[in-house]
Amino acid sequence: MTENESVIFWKVESEEDMVRVHEKVKEFVRHRWVVFVCAMWDMSFAGTSYMFGSISPVIKSSMGFNQKQVAFLSVAKDLGDNVGLLAGKFSQLFPISTLILIGVFQNVLGYGLVWLVVTHRLPAFPLWLLCILIFVGQNGSTYYNTAALVSSVQSFPESRGHVVGILKGFVGLSGAIWTQIIAMMKLPDQASLIFIIAVGPAMVSLALIFIIRPVHSYKQSRASDESGFMFIYSICLLLAAYMTGVLLLENVLHLDQTIISMFALILIILILLPIIVPILLVFFSGPQSADQEALLEPPLLQATKSKNVIGESSSTARVTKHVENEKSIPPNLEVLPLSEGPRDMFQIQARLWQALTNALRKIRLKNGPRRGEDFTLSQAMAQADFWVMFFSLVMGAGSGLTIINNMGQICQSLGDNNVNVYVSVISISNFLGRVGGGYFSEVIVSRNFGYPRLVALAVIQAMMSLGLFYYVVGLVGQVYVVGILNGFGYGAHWSIALAAASELFGVKNFGTLYNFLTMASPAGSLFLSGFVASTIYDYYAEQQAKHRMMQTFEASNLAISYHVIANNSDVLLCEGNICFSLTCGILALVCLFAASLSLVIAHRTRRFYAQLYEESRR
Repeated sequence: MTENESVIFWKVESEEDMVRVHEKVKEFVRHRWVVFVCAMWDMSFAGTSYMFGSISPVIKSSMGFNQKQVAFLSVAKDLGDNVGLLAGKFSQLFPISTLILIGVFQNVLGYGLVWLVVTHRLPAFPLWLLCILIFVGQNGSTYYNTAALVSSVQSFPESRGHVVGILKGFVGLSGAIWTQIIAMMKLPDQASLIFIIAVGPAMVSLALIFIIRPVHSYKQSRASDESGFMFIYSICLLLAAYMTGVLLLENVLHLDQTIISMFALILIILILLPIIVPILLVFFSGPQSADQEALLEPPLLQATKSKNVIGESSSTARVTKHVENEKSIPPNLEVLPLSEGPRDMFQIQARLWQALTNALRKIRLKNGPRRGEDFTLSQAMAQADFWVMFFSLVMGAGSGLTIINNMGQICQSLGDNNVNVYVSVISISNFLGRVGGGYFSEVIVSRNFGYPRLVALAVIQAMMSLGLFYYVVGLVGQVYVVGILNGFGYGAHWSIALAAASELFGVKNFGTLYNFLTMASPAGSLFLSGFVASTIYDYYAEQQAKHRMMQTFEASNLAISYHVIANNSDVLLCEGNICFSLTCGILALVCLFAASLSLVIAHRTRRFYAQLYEESRR
């Protein structure tokens, strides 16, 4: 080979290598695992609702508000974080990138104007207008959540429990993540935190806007997917343990800025680690042959290809969209040779069969979709399963949120000043519940058990009930027990129930269904916390105040003094286990009733799940 020939050969080889690298990079960017990992990063910074406790003091002092006015702002924040029906509807009409842009606009507009008002760059706004601004700003997170969940669920229809659990888990952990990053940044004042909430999640979402989108390619399923999820679960456990250790160190020791910055950098590295999964799958895994690709379809898809199903389970043959387009003519007519009978007899049979299938299709469309098919929100709301699931969430998630919202008063009533420690424990438990609940429900559904997914939710709700009864009895470590079990249970609701909703009512309109179901949590908390817990607390506080006054004042001054104290909310403080023991007893019964509703759905859908995952259990 001459020198010129060797140079030409080297150039050709270099060009081929560049083409291969370029193709690998394109495959990497379009890989569904990259979409999922980027959705995880987006969710890690989208849960700004957990930061309201950090910004409310500066809003209160700057605007001269009292505690009741700050409570109105908190209600606006909760409504903005949970009322996402518009985001769900837009997910059906517009691409995911448009959804993210709307969320960015609302996030920056709402909290940006609040920051300008609090820092007196704009004149003071009335309370009602500030409530609207916080609602708009916090409502932007519903667009981030919907974009990430819809993209990931549609990209991983066979692993919905894993996907929903992990994504919702990172939302629950985002408050602690922001706390560590802000501690590293050394903000000049507390008002700057509002500016971070306004632009931080928006910047992360804009950086990932062209990557987060559904990847409709069932051939991408690999046997290594399970290993990928196990790796991400291990990262989640490592994150939870690391955050717990850091929070305890910061509460016990006085750390300098260098150590705090190092902790934050390690946290960012841990959040970035899941990108290893798509890197290994794309750049370090061998190519699959066509025959191997055909054998690597997800178990959920294989299960839906079963035929001749009796009764209710026959509807599961169309769980995924591409299965709905299967031919209606049975195999025996497709392969029937013309020589076996007269030609016109065969044509008559084919026409009769076509007329029959058309008539059945019209009847089905008139009666609406069946379990496993794609429901619209209005169609789902006409189903008993949907409302039973919704009220199970109202009672189960509402009970968990009631304990979370009243943890400060619970600690105060017991004379425990370590409120921050318990709040951090609840945050970590919430994260583990969202991640662990998704994994637990996947084990129950798709492994050797074959139970409906809502069985997992019933178990979680029964566990919450045990924790609440533990508090009623007043045993050692009751705050830790009720905090951990209810934080874990509250988080698990959102990974188990949402995955079940996508299976029962389809993934096409999942964004709308998801945002409707999330309203169950504030609805339950509004009644259980706003009426039950607060009424019982105030009753015992008044009784204790009356008892103290009887010991302090003369009987002639009792009526006047009691009237003064009863109308001063700052004096009405309840002390002792009695303040929340009755509330916890009521919540325990509510959780048991929620578990019974979950079992009702499990019983109604047992045949559906038996067919849905039949192949995966063989």
